[in-house]
Amino acid sequence: MNKEKLYNKFLEYIPKELIKIDEPMKKHTTFKIGGPVDIFISPSNKEQIKYALKICRENEIPFYLMGNGSNLLVRDKGFRGVIIQIFKNMSKVEITEDKVWAEAGILLSSLANKIKDNSLTGFEFAAGIPGTLGGAVYMNAGAYDGEIKQVLENAELLDENGNEIVLSNEELELGYRTSILQRNNYILLSARLKLKKGNKKEIEEKMNYLAQQRADKQPINMPSAGSTFKRPPGYYAGKLIMDSGLRGYCIGGAEVSQKHCGFIINKDNATAKDVIDLIEFVQGTVYDKYCVKMEPEIKIIGEE
Repeated sequence: MNKEKLYNKFLEYIPKELIKIDEPMKKHTTFKIGGPVDIFISPSNKEQIKYALKICRENEIPFYLMGNGSNLLVRDKGFRGVIIQIFKNMSKVEITEDKVWAEAGILLSSLANKIKDNSLTGFEFAAGIPGTLGGAVYMNAGAYDGEIKQVLENAELLDENGNEIVLSNEELELGYRTSILQRNNYILLSARLKLKKGNKKEIEEKMNYLAQQRADKQPINMPSAGSTFKRPPGYYAGKLIMDSGLRGYCIGGAEVSQKHCGFIINKDNATAKDVIDLIEFVQGTVYDKYCVKMEPEIKIIGEE
């Protein structure tokens, strides 16, 4: 099925303003890099997600689910198929006493502020993570000694057949940057969190402190996808890269951040190829020096 016919098929159930053809992915990633996707959909409810997935599967169209693109690198030739973005159109929140229900598309920063406004503590660590709740559960995101696993009660998911299921914290198998969502290709629709009552002023102070720590230590003013590499067991990725003499090392417009070597940044109109080449160079250099394999944390998709 060509993209015009596919576009018209999506229009049968999804509003026109939520579908785009040949959409540049650099507009939808925090790296500000990426070629065009054939069709880009921003659903506003789970029925639209189900419909989009059904059409893709029936017609064997490649598809990819994304949040706000804060952990994603799209190759320069783009993505042949459909990208479904669960983001701002799915960001409802309900808070009752110490329980929080939120849709997958809400930004962690927005959710953290709503939780703070209700004087609930336990989510401060997530305030500065530049992703959505969906992405956070998918990879059990964490920072500053906190992680989603610590506050998550259960999650509403879609399985590969489009069935809605609810899994508990234990059933989600949350580990270091991993979960059952990755292994079973589940899609997060919403999640329930359990927090504790706290002092709003103290919660705000902690969030501000962590935000300052992040600003002092990370290149948050430059386009990137956050930490480029997972933490190797027994090591810190940034320190390995720094000790390998790669601080500030550039390939094309991509640079190992001089502020934090665990980040590769888009310093000067970098291409995806620049970033991928730099990732591979860092991996090779660190392995040659320390015999440690560096595994990328960012997701790389698209046409080679």
